[in-house]
Amino acid sequence: MKSPENFDVVVVGAGPAGSSAATALAQHGRRVLVLEREKFPRYHIGESLIPFTYHALERIGMIPRLRQSAFTRKYSVQFVSPSGRASQPFYFYNRYDRETVAQTWQVLRSDFDQMLVDNAREHGVEVREEVEVVELLRDGDRHVGVRARTRDGQEYTVHAPVTIDATGREAIAATHNAWRRRDPKLNKVAVWTYYEGALRDPGIDEGGTTVAFIPDKGWFWYIPQHNNRVSVGVVADGKYLARDGVKDPETIFHREVKENRWIEEHLAPGRCLGEYWLTAEYTFRSQYCATDGLLLVGDAFGFLDPVFSSGVMLALKSGVMAADTIHEALSAGDVSAARFSGYGAAMSSSMENMRKLVYAFYDPEVSFRTVADRHPSVADDLTDCLSGDVDKDFSRMFAAFAEITQIPEPLPFGMPKGFETKPAMATA
Repeated sequence: MKSPENFDVVVVGAGPAGSSAATALAQHGRRVLVLEREKFPRYHIGESLIPFTYHALERIGMIPRLRQSAFTRKYSVQFVSPSGRASQPFYFYNRYDRETVAQTWQVLRSDFDQMLVDNAREHGVEVREEVEVVELLRDGDRHVGVRARTRDGQEYTVHAPVTIDATGREAIAATHNAWRRRDPKLNKVAVWTYYEGALRDPGIDEGGTTVAFIPDKGWFWYIPQHNNRVSVGVVADGKYLARDGVKDPETIFHREVKENRWIEEHLAPGRCLGEYWLTAEYTFRSQYCATDGLLLVGDAFGFLDPVFSSGVMLALKSGVMAADTIHEALSAGDVSAARFSGYGAAMSSSMENMRKLVYAFYDPEVSFRTVADRHPSVADDLTDCLSGDVDKDFSRMFAAFAEITQIPEPLPFGMPKGFETKPAMATA
């Protein structure tokens, strides 16, 4: 084993959270190493960017790249009933600036994530692919770096005052430390695939996201991408999707297509590209966001049901916020868990605001339109939260929802280790 290397920060994982954190740290003048197990570009789900990804992307210099890209422009979202009746599209520019926040993208994540990695490298970040982190190193309770292994089996150590876990749903820190905590209700199953040549709406609506309902509060996503592709998937309770003993993803998918006329008609002229993915019970949070010398970002900190496409926004937001917090901690010479309390509180609050709306969405007694019609003053709050502006005080809006549904209590975790105030929930 060669001599240990030294960096200011070592980031484990090069997805949106890891790459944005690394880039923002490099902008602060920090020496950063990113270790990524896979070789980019690689496949990943999570393809629809919501409006408030803009600010984090602007911060790390990605907006010019995206404007020059082939990615499909996204200006709206619409909702479709099982009968096929579509709502009027909601256009983001009716609420936000048309040249910035109101225009976003439907991305192919293999290309998008590669762009983020390339951007990090151009900012001075060292990125090493096909390197697996096999151990988070500690000196007592303090994290001090990692032990890594290359694809050909060579091992080496990297020392750094701070380690960032950006390993996505693999969540190595939360998994190894038994910090993974499931959500008590949001345990859905998703089945998805890709089509070529499926129908698109005309004009400015071509790139809009469609959420199409099926019985029992299940739903399809329909995301038009470039190169004449569409990402399409169904999300519902596992018992509903596996009814009558059906377990094959392809069979489940095509059976549910018949439950929504709009989806059926839009897919009819297309050709399925032939592979089906399935993931189950994916909503979780880490009991802790940090400990001495270690910070969790993106899906490694927590993953929320994808109905409102919040995943990439939360990943980018957490990456940039983590970078600023770590820079201040390094400048102060204090990377203890206490330095990360503000980060944990802010990210937990952001996720809880979105989580409350997800709970309301799945309540069969709730209609967002009904709430907005009954309480016109909360319509803008609803729009802001769904668009990713999740740092606001939404107490007025949730009071309106509380008239017709139960608002969930905040999950009792997400602060740094040593700062928990409530008992932990069951392990996922």
